Amino acid sequence: MKKLIIIPAYNEEASIFNTVSEIVEHAPEFDYVVINDCSTDHTKKICEENHFNVINLPMNLGIGGAVQTGYKYAQRYGYDCAVQVDGDGQHRVDFLKKMVQVMEDEQCDMVIGSRFIEKQGFQSTGLRRIGIKYFSLLIKLLSGTYIADPTSGLRLIGKKAIESFANDYPKDYPEPETTMRLLKKGLKVKEIPVIMRERQGGVSSISTIKKSSYYMVKVTIAILLVAMGRKVSE
Repeated sequence: MKKLIIIPAYNEEASIFNTVSEIVEHAPEFDYVVINDCSTDHTKKICEENHFNVINLPMNLGIGGAVQTGYKYAQRYGYDCAVQVDGDGQHRVDFLKKMVQVMEDEQCDMVIGSRFIEKQGFQSTGLRRIGIKYFSLLIKLLSGTYIADPTSGLRLIGKKAIESFANDYPKDYPEPETTMRLLKKGLKVKEIPVIMRERQGGVSSISTIKKSSYYMVKVTIAILLVAMGRKVSE
């Protein structure tokens, strides 16, 4: 399989070097591309000085636009699978080989690395775990499939999902919505247990009460619209 790691990065100067170095050392069977989402810190400089494979976006597109750029790259260059590894250092690449094996053995369209199956490593804050549980139950209610970690960014997808996401992907907070999209299409989604770290730098996109409230409302509406078979307007 031709495999790609997509690394969305916005102001990740504190962690991007270690993130890419870990990939090169521990996941050499994967190609990678950093999507620098118009960072205002030294992320671009670090990538270019170290000759990383990087796409520098001319304007900030948000996490959805950055990841979709990676999927378009995967589609253009004929990758069989692509996995998102966040630039903040949370995701451990030593689990990628297992994710690929599960995808091949079980013919999955998406394999999610879940923090909450074996509950090891960093488990996020208590308030965020409540929100994650809420989305797990909502997706279960609407699709019949229980996903323990629907907000996980560590997600490996196959060619069908690459084609879908390259053409249409949510602007922000995409993980629960796009998981619901695949389930709605009858594609196979599987979770495996992984261990994650706390972010090694940067700031979360839902770091305030206002942003957290918007996140909960926006993602709930998006999931409901997907379940009803309607396209979500961005």
